[in-house]
Amino acid sequence: MFSMLLAIIYLAFISLGLPDSLLGSAWPVMRGELGVPVSYAGTVSMIIAGGTILSSLMSDRLTRKLGPGPVTAASTALTAVALLGFSMAGSFAPLCLFAVPYGLGAGAIDAALNNYVALHYRSRHMNWLHCFWGVGAAVSPYIMSACLTGDFGWRGGYRTVAGIQLVLAAALFASLPLWNKRTGTEKTAAHRAGKVWKIKGAKYILIAFFGYCALETTAGLWATSYLVAERGIAAETAAGYASLFYLGITGGRFVCGFVSDRIGDRNMIRLGLAVIAAGTASLWLPWSGAALPGLVVAGLGCAPIYPSIIHSTPANFGAENSQSIVGVQMASAYTGSTFVPPLFGIIANHISLAPYPAFLFFFAVLMFLMTEALNRLQTR
Repeated sequence: MFSMLLAIIYLAFISLGLPDSLLGSAWPVMRGELGVPVSYAGTVSMIIAGGTILSSLMSDRLTRKLGPGPVTAASTALTAVALLGFSMAGSFAPLCLFAVPYGLGAGAIDAALNNYVALHYRSRHMNWLHCFWGVGAAVSPYIMSACLTGDFGWRGGYRTVAGIQLVLAAALFASLPLWNKRTGTEKTAAHRAGKVWKIKGAKYILIAFFGYCALETTAGLWATSYLVAERGIAAETAAGYASLFYLGITGGRFVCGFVSDRIGDRNMIRLGLAVIAAGTASLWLPWSGAALPGLVVAGLGCAPIYPSIIHSTPANFGAENSQSIVGVQMASAYTGSTFVPPLFGIIANHISLAPYPAFLFFFAVLMFLMTEALNRLQTR
């Protein structure tokens, strides 16, 4: 029964990844039909991110009151409703309106499932959980592309993914009896999100999480532009290698699942940071050919960090505090991914894209300093 529940959780994380790539893949067509500028996608994205941050901070209270199963099932249904709303939008305003439940549902799923798996499953399962998120994020652009080429339009793409979400929500509701196998620690958290910073060592891991997502999203968003503008690489070649950054993350998490239990979370984080450093350092090398595999290497380095930080939370801070801390970790992560890539865009506008490798390397060093500070604190 526990294995069946794990399969359901994997499906839920596919559902979490499915909507994440839809807006970007559909926006060129959507904006033309809705008659809005390209930049308006950023507004929708920011609203989604705001809802995600808010629901992450609320996840401790919701999960303690309702349990992780009901929160996950209801949140998946909420994202399905939001996606259906997107598909029916006749102007920009409804997109902004439905972006709110879109973000609220995603944040609640992320925090509830990450904490549940951290408490009840091994490190390898956490790595594979986040690998399945990558599967969802990779599949949805193909769904949208098929709908666009098949005359169903972007609305058909959103309806298709919404239908998949509804089926997954039904499966999650049907699986609620399986969630009773939990140990009950989710309901005994002693801290609210506002007090998490006072927990010994929590500030280190929250800053590290902010740094990780800042690095990952900045690397992915600006990779193609850097390769074209600073290295003179053809746009189509650069785009292909930029996509391999995410493939490195997804494939790396699958591979990490086979070794993480033996190596341990701390060493997986150290290994990942070392590989990221190697990948970003190669972007500095004077010949253009070194930059292309450097992005793939950086993606492989990113693979174990997010899952390992989450999985180590109960061991570092106690099972009774893990839901509170995981919720604030998710909020820190989304804050980094929301605000840091535009910050680099400002740097690129006023200086150039040349600081791209140094910018990424800075966040890798920040993560190393914060995670090692926590390790020293935990071993005292």
